[in-house]
Amino acid sequence: MVEELVIAAVAIASALVLYTMAAARVVKQYERGVVFRLGRLRGGIKGPGFTMIVPAMDRLRKVNMQVVTLPVPAQEGITRDNVTVRVDAVVYFRVVDPANAIVEVEDYRFAVSQMAQTSLRSIIGKSDLDDLLSNREKLNQGLELMIDSPAMGWGVQIDRVEIKDVSLPEAMKRSMARQAEADRERRARVINADAELQASKKLAAAAGVMSKEPAALQLRLLQTVVAVAAEKNSTLVLPFPVELLRFLERAQQPQPSQMERQLPSGSGPGDQSESLVDHEGDASEDTPPMVSDTFEDTPPTATKGRQARHPDGTRETPRATTGGVRPMASAASRGGDRPPAA
Repeated sequence: MVEELVIAAVAIASALVLYTMAAARVVKQYERGVVFRLGRLRGGIKGPGFTMIVPAMDRLRKVNMQVVTLPVPAQEGITRDNVTVRVDAVVYFRVVDPANAIVEVEDYRFAVSQMAQTSLRSIIGKSDLDDLLSNREKLNQGLELMIDSPAMGWGVQIDRVEIKDVSLPEAMKRSMARQAEADRERRARVINADAELQASKKLAAAAGVMSKEPAALQLRLLQTVVAVAAEKNSTLVLPFPVELLRFLERAQQPQPSQMERQLPSGSGPGDQSESLVDHEGDASEDTPPMVSDTFEDTPPTATKGRQARHPDGTRETPRATTGGVRPMASAASRGGDRPPAA
C-alpha cells in the first residue's frame, strides 16, 4: 500500500514537472509577450519575467521593444529640377503596441522597410537638388511624417529618419565644382577690392600728414632703406630725392627768347618777319637803282630777292623788285655813305 502511494506521488510530481516545463515561459526585459489561446488573442500582455501558459492551448509570441535600425536601400529618382540622383536613408523605429504589431501586419519590419523606400522616392520627386544637399533636416521631418502615418496603425512608432547620402552624376559634380570655384573667386575679389579701398584711405591720410611735415617723408624713406638692407641680398638701394626730378623737369621746358620777350602782346614771330620784309622793301625802293654798262644788253630776268630771317631760324622770301632787275647799290652806298632819300 505504501509502495503504491509512493509510486503515485512520484508520478504526480513527474507530471507536475512536465507540465511546469511545458507551461513555463521567460520573457526578457526588452520583450513583451502576446498570448493566443486556441488562435484567439488574449487581452493581457505578458510582461518581463517568468510566466505560465496552458500547454497545447496557448501560444506565446514575443515582441522586441527595442529601437530597430533599418537601412533603406539607395533609391534612384529625378528631382523637381530634373536631376537624376541616388539617395539612401536609415529609419529608427520601435514597437509601442505588441498586439497590433502581431495582429495588424504580417511582418512589421518588412512593411516599414517598403514604406520607407516608397516615401523616399516620393520625397525625391517633390524636392529640388539644393534641398537634398543643404536642407536635409526639413526633408527628414517630411519623410518621417510620411512613414509614421501608416505605421501608427501597426503599433510601430518612427523615432527618426535620416538621409545618409546623395549620389550625383559626375557631370553634375563638375558643374557644381565650377560654380563653387566661381563663387569663391567672386568673394575673393570683393574682399580684395574692399581691402584696396581701406588701404587707399589710409594712404591718403598718411600722404596728408607727410605733406605737412617733409621730414616725415625722409624718415619713411630711410626706414624703407633699412628694411631692404636687412635682407641678405645683393640689391643696392640709393634714395633719389623727388625735388631733383622736379628741378630737371623744369629745366627741360623751353625758355622764351630775348626777342619774344620784347615783342608786345598780341604780336608773334610772323608779324615780326613781315615787318622786317616790308622794311627791307622800303629801303630798296628808296635806293636809286644803278645798272652797270655790261648788263645793258642783257635781257631782264627775275632774280630772287633777299630772304628775311625769323627769330626762330626760318627764312622768308621778300617781295620781288620792280622791273624784274636786281637793283645794285652805288659806290657811295657800298662804302656806307648812303645818299639821302629824295
